[in-house]
Amino acid sequence: MTVHIEDFLHYGLVERGFSNNTLESYQRDLYAYANHLATSEKIEQWNDVERHHILDYLYSLKAESRSLASLARMTSAIRMLHQFLLREKISDHDPADLIETPKSGRKLPVILSIAEVEALLAEAAQGNDSYALRDTAMFELMYGTGLRVSEMCALTLDDAHLDMGFVRCIGKGNKERIIPLGSKAIDALKTYRSKGRPTFMKKQSHDILFVNRLGKQLSRQGFWKVLKKHAENAGIKKAVTPHTLRHSFATHLVENGADLRVVQELLGHADITTTQIYTHISRHHLKHIYQTYHPRA
Repeated sequence: MTVHIEDFLHYGLVERGFSNNTLESYQRDLYAYANHLATSEKIEQWNDVERHHILDYLYSLKAESRSLASLARMTSAIRMLHQFLLREKISDHDPADLIETPKSGRKLPVILSIAEVEALLAEAAQGNDSYALRDTAMFELMYGTGLRVSEMCALTLDDAHLDMGFVRCIGKGNKERIIPLGSKAIDALKTYRSKGRPTFMKKQSHDILFVNRLGKQLSRQGFWKVLKKHAENAGIKKAVTPHTLRHSFATHLVENGADLRVVQELLGHADITTTQIYTHISRHHLKHIYQTYHPRA
């Protein structure tokens, strides 16, 4: 059964353009699903899977207090797998056909105020060593472009066109987008490239832009640790994640009158309904300002 999961993941990569993060999540989810079918249900072939087997598995996950977001992702992975198995004639029916994906309800994301962003950038820039130059360049880039952390970590030297003022990245679904750079980000990146990055490289030879102390590609987890440390040192009490900078980038654009279609393009959202959450955040911000400062609020 795991052979067919690998076939599905290959199909997802080649034909659906799944990102590496999606592939890793789906692989983990589907292997756990197949293991449950083999051990708990004694099922050895996909054609023997029925609707109640899937429901029993999802109920067991819910009993483990899995989040709605995790359940939604797992259900989606299982549905897509069985659609693939039916299409490839590995199974003669789709037991997941009428199973609905749980609706998790969208929460307003955590964003930083402009003052908090300034405090974070000021804290990262303290000192003039290579770490300060790298961290400042990363934060200026993330806040100035709204890149996903995986997109930033994958950037090469050739992707940052500093003289022309834009960065090129490959996002979800292998889609390319071009994002303009502000003067602050350009200056920080130029300084890091000329003075910071060479001290990390040592005997390494590659074109990845952001590297760790060993000169190897900085990981998403590595960036998260760096960001968390600087946020704490800057006195920011919010739960800051790499995506917080992306949310702050989009929210501040909308609050200052940016067209939603432009924000959608900059973020690389396939559907504008994903971008529309930032209009809700903007309204929430306006209401907060009103209640805080208006004498009759």
